[in-house]
Amino acid sequence: MEGNDSEDEEFGFSRNYFIAKELGGSGKKSSRKLSDIEPVDEQELRAAACSVESKHEKEIASLLDSYKSLYPKWVFELRCGFGLLMYGFGSKKALIEDFASTALTECAVVVINGYLQSINIKQAVIAIAEVLWDQLKTRRTPSKDFPKAQQPFSSRSMDDLFAFMDGSHSEETDCFVCVVIHNIDGPGLRDSDTQQYLARVAGCSHIRMVASIDHVNTPLLWDKKMVHTQFNWCWYHVPTFVPYKVEGIFHPLILAHGGTAQSAKTAAIVLQSLTPNAQSVFRVLAEHQLAHPDEEGKDACKQFIQYMSRALFGE
Repeated sequence: MEGNDSEDEEFGFSRNYFIAKELGGSGKKSSRKLSDIEPVDEQELRAAACSVESKHEKEIASLLDSYKSLYPKWVFELRCGFGLLMYGFGSKKALIEDFASTALTECAVVVINGYLQSINIKQAVIAIAEVLWDQLKTRRTPSKDFPKAQQPFSSRSMDDLFAFMDGSHSEETDCFVCVVIHNIDGPGLRDSDTQQYLARVAGCSHIRMVASIDHVNTPLLWDKKMVHTQFNWCWYHVPTFVPYKVEGIFHPLILAHGGTAQSAKTAAIVLQSLTPNAQSVFRVLAEHQLAHPDEEGKDACKQFIQYMSRALFGE
């Protein structure tokens, strides 16, 4: 009897679903289209966004202040070789910078703004190595001669830079540089190669990392080795409910009218959301259009088959 009851219940759910679909489809549809929306000037839109009155400022300030009780624990975990990964709704930029400026006074701090559209990862690694070098020199003992750098860091390979940051430098085992990365899942750091380099940086013996994430799928960027061996994250849920004012400045506004440059940014956002195969098809289309600017077009079916063959099979 119980089996029949469950089947009847399941049938009832299915029947109600199709009845709802039928009733919903029979209603009058709106004639409004996305193209009917008139884009506004980008500066005007940003000014309007900035003029929005902030709410719950006292509650947000109280919430941020409550996280300060975790600062000693975070410092202890960094000294033990762990990394700190902050997640939760709201900008965590102010929280992390306050932690770095008040609790990490005994070590050097390098800040990487991952929310920028493009970041040169090698320049960032060079900057980290130079800061570590300066810190090691200031901590050297007068009785022990500290070796001089053989060549500038800017001319060294990435492997040499990692070897230096992971090397054994005299007796300075407690000397480390804290790398703060706002939005380690940002557009300038999101590719696989950059994440591999950041994981190698975090795995160096003289480096500690504090980072924030905001995308729900960010953990998919890392494999098991990166999470547990190199980054060695301690995860902290620290929702701040602070608006993303600084981070949002560097992202284009899709509904804003900004001319050719804005259209290019919007197109880039759309292309980034496509699969690699779909991106390859659009690349072939663009190459053909650039090579034949005066051509009116060919048979759409034959052209599509040709593009798909080139994009998917290299024909």
